[in-house]
Amino acid sequence: MLNLVLFGPPGAGKGTQAIRLAEKFNLVHISTGDILRQEIASKTELGRVAGELIDKGELVPDDVVISMIESRLKKPRCTVGFIFDGFPRTVAQALAFDKLLMKHHSKVSVMLCLVVDKGELVERLHKRGLTSGRGDDLETTTIEHRIDIYNEKTSPLIKYYESQGKYFPIPGMGTIEEITESLIHTIEKFNTKPIAVTSK
Repeated sequence: MLNLVLFGPPGAGKGTQAIRLAEKFNLVHISTGDILRQEIASKTELGRVAGELIDKGELVPDDVVISMIESRLKKPRCTVGFIFDGFPRTVAQALAFDKLLMKHHSKVSVMLCLVVDKGELVERLHKRGLTSGRGDDLETTTIEHRIDIYNEKTSPLIKYYESQGKYFPIPGMGTIEEITESLIHTIEKFNTKPIAVTSK
């Protein structure tokens, strides 16, 4: 099974690229951000708590996120694997995630990290906030706080996956198509087993 972790700071373009890769390689796209926003829109208790944390630029507790991921893994579906968009975010989550995948007789295949300059990230998030209505993308202080949290708590994941030979940095600057091609090339180079790809 091909399990991809798509990694990078807020505004790196993970969501856009994850959708493209899921289509290309027939993978199930799992985005913790999308799941949380669904909970917020549905006004569940989880959504209320998560919404307050997200508005402050904070991370949602690991146990909550892991439970959401497991519920998605248990759903019956026909696929060659999964692409995890924005998860795991910390080394603690990665350790719990490895244990969870082992329960399902699987493992992370590769971690692809989109590398983008901070100035570009802030600009992208501002633009996204204006069109999406997401409050956490409108305030510069909140955006910078999210990037700081990424650098503090999430970037150590690079060493975690690098030690396993699964870390691959991908330039996140350029056109969407150029970034997609770089990702596809890396996946095909890394994954030597046949992959059932979708037709264009």
